[in-house]
Amino acid sequence: MRIAVVDTYYARFLSAHYASQRQLKHQSYSVQLDSLVSSAFGTSDFYSRHLNEMGCETIDLIVNGIQLQSAWARENGVSFNPLALKLPHRLFRLPFVGHRLALLPGLMDIALAQIRAYRPDVLYCQDLSFFPADILTQLKRHVGLIVGQIACPLPPEEFLKGYDLILTSFPHFVDRIRKLGVASEYFRIGFDTRVLELIGGGGKDVGASFVGGVSRHHDKAMPLLEHLAVNTPIQFFGYGAKTLPRSSPIRRRHNGEVWGVNMYRALARSRVTLNRHINVAENYANNMRLYEATGVGALLITDHKENLGELFEVGKEVVAYSSKEEAAEMIRYYLAHPQEAEVIAKAGQARTLRDHTYRRRMEELVPILQRHLGGTR
Repeated sequence: MRIAVVDTYYARFLSAHYASQRQLKHQSYSVQLDSLVSSAFGTSDFYSRHLNEMGCETIDLIVNGIQLQSAWARENGVSFNPLALKLPHRLFRLPFVGHRLALLPGLMDIALAQIRAYRPDVLYCQDLSFFPADILTQLKRHVGLIVGQIACPLPPEEFLKGYDLILTSFPHFVDRIRKLGVASEYFRIGFDTRVLELIGGGGKDVGASFVGGVSRHHDKAMPLLEHLAVNTPIQFFGYGAKTLPRSSPIRRRHNGEVWGVNMYRALARSRVTLNRHINVAENYANNMRLYEATGVGALLITDHKENLGELFEVGKEVVAYSSKEEAAEMIRYYLAHPQEAEVIAKAGQARTLRDHTYRRRMEELVPILQRHLGGTR
């Protein structure tokens, strides 16, 4: 199988990455892609690297990287409109402008040219909001199977119906997607062992942490996080702190943005780290932090979900809370009992390295793709 993995990266990460390497935007496409992939942002090359090892010829496309995609277009003789490239990426996510922007010679056109040039058997899209339905229809002339993967709120229905298959780590999404007439299967995310090489060694100099977004857009989580900021010595890492009121107790404990490798280092430095799921997860554990935190050896304190026991042994590999008061109590307890925390953290890491690696996930993915690819043909 030939597979093209399509992803979009957070605009704030892309800006920070290129700002830290001023000459990068002048480098070749391959150099820029290698630099972005080496940062370990999102799922990085965690799919493609293992798929290639398994004999599937796989490439990564980061379709909203302006400097990156401009370099590919120049090197491959594809004309594009620089003004179109500078349009906010969020516009591509809005259904009422998606079709209009598809006509502009910008990011969408470069992505289409890349896909036509590669002619993959499988187009594997990590962002279901990037390609509008009419674009997916066009792509079916060049691609055998169009697959989407989602672990966030569903985009408008018109963005979904163009896919042949949608995989999701939300068990409750499977039937909802199938009712739209689109094939869907449950597929979990995981942890990549290459991260352990990238972060290197180091001690546990952070007692308790929360690594993730804190802003007005995370309003449902703020009562929990502010309660912990007042009642525990938790430290915060991530984005969004500047949007909080100056009176927020989180701002006094915030250590700035961390992306990619630095995000993993913040987790690895932590004796215990807190996880919470977004509302759309409902009562199901699914997010990347489950595996990222345990993978680097932090004790994970996560919100209780009905399927958590299917992923980890609760109380022995991770611990779970059901209220902000219980979360605070757990943080204080395990900071006061570091040996107990270490035993659980090591058990959680062992479980992730055994059952939840991306190598294991790709071994599960390939048969799924082969089965559905055979069906479309």
